[in-house]
Amino acid sequence: MTEAQRWTVKCQDPADGSGDVIIEIPPDLLASLELSIGDALTIEVIDGAIVLTPKPRDSATP
Repeated sequence: MTEAQRWTVKCQDPADGSGDVIIEIPPDLLASLELSIGDALTIEVIDGAIVLTPKPRDSATP
């Protein structure tokens, strides 16, 4: 994926008092980023948008 793409998802409150949110990433987005369930993402706010970026996989961990 070489171009930036914009996706809109709803944030869900896990209702555990943590302040965390849960998002469901659409399967086609996961596939295009070559992500799997359990992969780590960084999160930052850029120009008012929440930006998720895949963290590089550690080659030492399976």
